[in-house]
Amino acid sequence: MPGIHLSSRDSFDDAYRKFKRQCDRNLIVTEARARQYYETATEKKKKEKIATRKKILKKLFMLRRFESRL
Repeated sequence: MPGIHLSSRDSFDDAYRKFKRQCDRNLIVTEARARQYYETATEKKKKEKIATRKKILKKLFMLRRFESRL
């Protein structure tokens, strides 16, 4: 769990900013969203398949974009 150490001169905004940064680094929000509901194995595979296809299409798009400049 994230925890922050504050000095007497830190304001609430500074403390909040530090806490948010630590939460982002520890991926707390994304893990909480992922655990909101149960995901079956087939749903996980389907999401992974979609993500890999999206990644490949992005690489292909960037490659074609680079080739068109030549």
